[in-house]
Amino acid sequence: MIFYFVYKIVMSSYGSFINGFTLGFSLILAIGAQNAFVLKQGIKNNHIFLICIICALSDAFLIFVGVSGLGFIIKKFPVLLAITKYFGVIFLVYYGILNLYSALTKAHALEITNQDHHNIINIVMLTLGFTWLNPHVYLDTVLLLGSISAQYGHFRYFFAIGAICASFVFFFSLGYGARLFAPIFQKQISWKILEGVIGITMLIIALKIYLIPLNTI
Repeated sequence: MIFYFVYKIVMSSYGSFINGFTLGFSLILAIGAQNAFVLKQGIKNNHIFLICIICALSDAFLIFVGVSGLGFIIKKFPVLLAITKYFGVIFLVYYGILNLYSALTKAHALEITNQDHHNIINIVMLTLGFTWLNPHVYLDTVLLLGSISAQYGHFRYFFAIGAICASFVFFFSLGYGARLFAPIFQKQISWKILEGVIGITMLIIALKIYLIPLNTI
């Protein structure tokens, strides 16, 4: 009887973990502004560990907030999401235009032996911007994951650990896996296409965020 009880606990914990990992991974899998930024910096090998750890730890914090039931703060003060929305739109438009301008006016390629390492403070601020100035991160990571985790009862923190692990696996895989594409972007045309695609992606995401009605945030 004791062994059966332990078995049930282990299986419930494992099931909660796997479900959290699967859902968490699926929520961040789609190409978005943050993922495009991580991909580009990964190709450039530009402070990629720092970028990945900031993204993953930010997700971990937000997941914990949601699972702990603190998501009610966001529901109670929707103005916080509204502020995030407009700052996020401005941030994405600015970064998108910078990428498009670079793609159209500059003729550069990735130099494997001389990567472009930006100032570490700038990288930290950019990473935090892409991570926190997006209302979807609060809707998906805090409210959605937090609401779903409630059905797991006492095992909801195993669900949270699974979702957190998914974030670490995803961001570090994306950041360091991007290096495999580095030889391709030694060609000027390849880098121009990448910057153009990223710029357009940023502007499209900014438009989508702007068009979200405030009463649905």
